[in-house]
Amino acid sequence: MDALTGKVLFIALFILIIHSIETLAYAVRLSGARVKLIASALSLFNMMVIVSRMANMMQLPVTGSLIDTAPKENTLAFVEQQFRILIGASTLGTIAGIILLPTFTAIFSRAIIHLSQERGSFPSLVKKGFSLEYIRRGVKHIHVPKLSYLKDIKLKDVPLRLFFFNMIVTAVYTIGVLSALYASLLAPDRYGATSMASGLVNGIATILLALFIDPRISVLADDVVNGRGSYLHLKGISVIMIASRLLGTLIAQLLFIPGAHYIAWMTKFLAQFN
Repeated sequence: MDALTGKVLFIALFILIIHSIETLAYAVRLSGARVKLIASALSLFNMMVIVSRMANMMQLPVTGSLIDTAPKENTLAFVEQQFRILIGASTLGTIAGIILLPTFTAIFSRAIIHLSQERGSFPSLVKKGFSLEYIRRGVKHIHVPKLSYLKDIKLKDVPLRLFFFNMIVTAVYTIGVLSALYASLLAPDRYGATSMASGLVNGIATILLALFIDPRISVLADDVVNGRGSYLHLKGISVIMIASRLLGTLIAQLLFIPGAHYIAWMTKFLAQFN
């Protein structure tokens, strides 16, 4: 039985979109600092988050069904192969976000200005953005990443602790659902507990991102707006954090199976409280 099915490709497409959007979130901060409209940028960022969450909600039940439709023989190896394809899709999504970063930074900068001019009306912004005139303008802003993005980055300015922390949190977030579902195969007698553990794992990863990473980048963006920081420095830090995201999706391949065994062990420990 071929592991690369139409269902796997469908899920992989959604995961690619999710990780592309989350990578391009850095472009929103860059754009907000560039045009000095942080609040409007955050509003646009929230709309991106809604799209990402909707894509995540749509793919979760389908991902869970991969366990139900797995063959009876060599189930673990088959599901592992499918899940590694999905983890690879997260890496491809991050790479897609990196390629689109310069283009989206330029387009978001103008979108933020127009959102401010439309007094925060997102439907009006969408209507204007999809007009033929603005589509032509958008095409002119298509750019590919250049090495000049890296020329102002100095090794001493790299926040190594933040870099590695973001990398590990991204890895955990990437495998949270998949490791939990795989753990349900390792411990079928605790199927409910293991499969539901994904919410706990991803919840912790999301909280860590909100507490330790997002505030640091937001303060740098505020410093640029208030004239206390350099836009080039913010851009350099953003590129570094995106690189740590990319490495995190690669490390997720290594943590996938150990993470599943840990979740299976954790549910066994929790079952002792009955």
